[in-house]
Amino acid sequence: MTATLIKGTEIREQILEEITAEVAEIKEKHGVVPGLVTILIGENPASMSYVTLKIKTAHRVGFKEVQDTQPVDISEEDLLALIDKYNNDDTINGILVQLPIPDHIDEKKVLNAIDPDKDVDGFHPVNVGRLMIGGSELKFPPCTPAGIQEMIVRAGVETNGAEVVVVGRSNIVGKPIANMLLQKGKGANSTVTIVHTGTKNMDEHCKRADILIVAAGVPGLVKPDWIKPGACVIDVGVNRVGEKPSKKDPNKMVAVLQGDVDFDKAKEIAGSITPVPGGVGPMTITMLMRNTLRSLKFKLGIQ
Repeated sequence: MTATLIKGTEIREQILEEITAEVAEIKEKHGVVPGLVTILIGENPASMSYVTLKIKTAHRVGFKEVQDTQPVDISEEDLLALIDKYNNDDTINGILVQLPIPDHIDEKKVLNAIDPDKDVDGFHPVNVGRLMIGGSELKFPPCTPAGIQEMIVRAGVETNGAEVVVVGRSNIVGKPIANMLLQKGKGANSTVTIVHTGTKNMDEHCKRADILIVAAGVPGLVKPDWIKPGACVIDVGVNRVGEKPSKKDPNKMVAVLQGDVDFDKAKEIAGSITPVPGGVGPMTITMLMRNTLRSLKFKLGIQ
């Protein structure tokens, strides 16, 4: 039996519709909408493309959206002053500094300058601490892990008491998703193991997983015989492994993307699995929008 596909593109649409309806309701009752500012430094093509998608999504759900593009030679002092300005702007609920930033600026200093109550990426040490404590302390779960958890829940996969194995220990995906699934409550309460480059017999750990989350950044790392029959497999990896002619324009080359899991073989073993592309990827910006809405709701006391 072929695994059920957990499609991020479809779940994204559901959540964006929910956010749009909630924003409209808040606007009618309170006369305000969520405000999101994205600070982009320089003209990195990948960053510009990503920011454009954020802007489009923010407009779609009814946010006030501010795109603040700064020259690549902006000083650290000026950037910190800009962040402080938005920290004190009551119409802005979420502040996002698009990474990467130029080498002459201390990235840690910049991210730490953002008001934790407007840190909708969830990267500020205060929000990392809130995540660790969990429960009512949690304000802004990091966007990609939040998207993963949402996909698992909406796919109807049981997390209560489940054996979860996370492949990868990054601060952006591996560590936070492990913490989130470890917490008490809906969509969590799991037994979690993290495996990484220092793990012996990684395959043996993976074989135990009811839910296998792979975020290693290594194409095809997880082999079919590492997967427990019927398991839920979440493949976070998006690896560029080559190019091919575009279907729309044969004269144009497009990237060939591969996940961290051997998808074609894994889908014959797993119970459910995310595709690459179209799996976890579409969820990240979606959860950024939800965090920005959460920020406004916290401010209004309606959370």
